[in-house]
Amino acid sequence: MDALEAIRTRRSIRKFQPREVPRELIRVLLEAAMLAPSARNAQPWQFVVIDDRKMLSEYGTKHPNAEMAKEAPLGILVCGDLRLELSPGYWPVDCAAAVQNLLLAAHALGLGAVWTGVYPREDRMNTLRQMCRLPEPVIPHTLVLIGYPAESPPMPDRFHADRIYLNQFGQAMSL
Repeated sequence: MDALEAIRTRRSIRKFQPREVPRELIRVLLEAAMLAPSARNAQPWQFVVIDDRKMLSEYGTKHPNAEMAKEAPLGILVCGDLRLELSPGYWPVDCAAAVQNLLLAAHALGLGAVWTGVYPREDRMNTLRQMCRLPEPVIPHTLVLIGYPAESPPMPDRFHADRIYLNQFGQAMSL
């Protein structure tokens, strides 16, 4: 699958087959995430791989938009590590780039994944900080739930020409 096809066809998957994700694929996913760009190439991230059913189920009951965690075979918690940051304040952007790489890699490998927002919601951050025993300078950013898809959502048209401007806001650009 080429990059544009992966971008066009990736969808958030919220229903998973009851199959484990092999460790070899987990490594491929994490390698892809770590290839993301970051401010000054600091790579200020840490990853916690969660395959414990009890932990995933517990989080699924506590996070209002992550009920699918109860059935997901795998979660990867992407965290920012303030000790690794070279450009203060950029760690959330850097982690978001890693998450996008992770989502695209999962799709390219035939897996399904969904981005569940954690940062900046203190309750969600605190829950994951405690569950995963994160040290203080490590901040939970996103929990990506991953597995083999048990659904195939349709491809919507998300192109909005009315949100594109030429040189200045309000100056329409025709494409």
